[in-house]
Amino acid sequence: MLSSCVWRFLIFLALCGSVPAQRRFPSLEHLRSGSSEQAQGTAVNGLLRRLLGTRASEFIVSVNKSLSNDSLDVCELRSTRNNRVVVTGSSGVAVASGIYNYLKYFCNCHVSWSGAQLDLPRPLPKLSGVLRISSPHRFRYYQNVCTFSYSSVWWDWPRWEREIDWMALNGINLPLAFTGQEALWQEVYRSLGLNQSELEEFFSGPAFLAWNRMGNMFRFGGPLPQSWHVTQLNLQFKILERMRSFGMIPVLPAFSGNIPKGILRLYPKANATRLGPWAHFNCSYSCSYILDPQDPLFFRIGALFLSQVVKQFGTDHIYNTDTFNEMTPPSSDPAYLSSVSRSVFSTMTAVDPQAIWLMQGWLFFSDATFWKPAQIQALLHGVPLGRMIVLDLFAETEPIFSYTQSFYGQPFIWCMLHNFGGNSGFFGTVESINSGPFKALHFPNSTIVGTGLTPEGIEQNPVIYELMSELAWRKEPVNLSKWVSLYAIRRYGSTQENLSTAWKLLFASVYNCTVAHYKNHNHSPLVRRPSLHMNTDLWYEPALLIQAWKLMMDAAPELMSKETFRYDLVDVTRQVLQVMTTWFYQDIVDAFHKQKLAELLTAGGVLVYDLLPELNRLLNSDRGFLLGAWLESARSLALDETETQLYDMNARNQLTLWGPIGEILDYASKEWGGLMEDYYGQRWALFVNTLVECLNSGTPFKQDTFNQAVFQVERGFIFNGHKYPSAPQGDTYEIAYRIFLKYYPQALKKL
Repeated sequence: MLSSCVWRFLIFLALCGSVPAQRRFPSLEHLRSGSSEQAQGTAVNGLLRRLLGTRASEFIVSVNKSLSNDSLDVCELRSTRNNRVVVTGSSGVAVASGIYNYLKYFCNCHVSWSGAQLDLPRPLPKLSGVLRISSPHRFRYYQNVCTFSYSSVWWDWPRWEREIDWMALNGINLPLAFTGQEALWQEVYRSLGLNQSELEEFFSGPAFLAWNRMGNMFRFGGPLPQSWHVTQLNLQFKILERMRSFGMIPVLPAFSGNIPKGILRLYPKANATRLGPWAHFNCSYSCSYILDPQDPLFFRIGALFLSQVVKQFGTDHIYNTDTFNEMTPPSSDPAYLSSVSRSVFSTMTAVDPQAIWLMQGWLFFSDATFWKPAQIQALLHGVPLGRMIVLDLFAETEPIFSYTQSFYGQPFIWCMLHNFGGNSGFFGTVESINSGPFKALHFPNSTIVGTGLTPEGIEQNPVIYELMSELAWRKEPVNLSKWVSLYAIRRYGSTQENLSTAWKLLFASVYNCTVAHYKNHNHSPLVRRPSLHMNTDLWYEPALLIQAWKLMMDAAPELMSKETFRYDLVDVTRQVLQVMTTWFYQDIVDAFHKQKLAELLTAGGVLVYDLLPELNRLLNSDRGFLLGAWLESARSLALDETETQLYDMNARNQLTLWGPIGEILDYASKEWGGLMEDYYGQRWALFVNTLVECLNSGTPFKQDTFNQAVFQVERGFIFNGHKYPSAPQGDTYEIAYRIFLKYYPQALKKL
């Protein structure tokens, strides 16, 4: 029997008050799925079979597009006399999302990247009437251009299939679909006369394609094998077919002006600008060539590419490209900026007269000194109002709509970025994301047309993405304390009070960053190159994290059969040890400055020879924290030894040096088994040993000298050839409990 608080929550979900109607843009009305009602219903049935097996037959699904008369998704659920649930929705996505709401709040079930908890009651709980769920948002967008490199670069079709199912369950109807585009670019550039060596000089390796596409870099991690083009193109065909079958509207790529150097051999009079270095790279791999949008060749290349895109992939009339991503335009003249966006858009409409340009608004934040109101308005108004949708990419922390009069009339999507580089580590801004979309809806003359999830990397902090996805179907903010209590119940299938209390503590601390302008890069010393001046700040009170850890350890014996709980037990223990690494680091530095060798040896010894090895063993015990799984996925795409070595290097380099000599060092750090032992642990061992040698010899610590030595450790990891476990090893509870017995008393002393 469901508790009264759950029933109240359900009533709130279905009946909560109205919100301001989103502004209707007639120019966007044609953005509708071309998939038939029957095809969408079939897609949902397939999802249910994959998710629920034989119990899928207890749901009777259908799609009726006329259920919605204003382009906003609606789903209705009711029970039958024989304990089945009839689900009707305005789209396949609406049906899937409605079913997931029923599974969550009536069946206490849960689906996430880190596992599922699907202990369905028998029979299915009855609905007393019709449960109607609707979204106030036309679009629910998903993915960042970087996600394709930080997370999905090595995915095969089964992994993509699970992700698209997750999208449908969470109401996503506007996903980015960028896979396989290099195969089309290759055809376009070959048709223009480029040779193979010029193409190989242009394309980066697989793990760095996101930044190659945006014109930030070229060649590094390459050459891109021909087999890659074939594999990714075939994958894209499956991705698009499945997305469209649910009624989703995939966003396809368009031309931004980034060209290979070889174009200038063929067209020496082309008006191209060579940009300056990007992100500490030198011009061997950056300083890309950008074609002036007013040059006739820009129009030709852009139209050639989009014609290939539409021919091979079909179209739903919406395309993404980003001009000046983390690159300063050559002129701040508003007339020039308007001409740029006008030219970019014209390459789209020449091929697809109904084209809509979806643009990331990141540039307005990342280069705020350049993008003043006049410049922003000029770029946006180069495109007719309503023919561009702007992603307010980091709106939970740095909303742009609020100081641009709602993007000067262009429609926008309020997005939660949340994660940079796919970093591990607990993080959230729950108060901000709980209120932000509703503030945007109530903003004067708001042009909001949706909400979005735009993390650079996924498969972390699943609670934040479930909350944000659910808010897209809400009429007002949730009670966060009640919401997270119910989350704990359905994630583990348990009503243990300890679990709800633990999650309330996490939501009151590590998941509620309120520091203004905070960017969630994992600054923990654990995953950063050691020095005497590391960032040790926390945005939360660690005592609450330690309390949550104890509560989860107390609950653990009864729940270790649940994969969701095992994952979270590893994750919360990992977070505690991350904090304790900072404390040991502070003790190490303090002992060094006070020249207390014994204390330095003690703190350094515990960190290097116990804490980090124990953390490595813990991470290796769960499939969600394995370096070996990432590397195996990369190598599995290779057809020969040369490709195997190339993909392995790409996969390792992105996580560590991020460039040949550490240009973006540790930006994409991961706290994974294998990395902890052979990368982070080795760095910390060298750092402690170096400090000990300095005290013994009476010489100062020189960071430059240490950096040269530790670089050899870092580079050595990339080419060490070691194979790491791709399946869990060890007993998670046994390891976690041993860690708890050793480190919980020490943690209490530090508080």
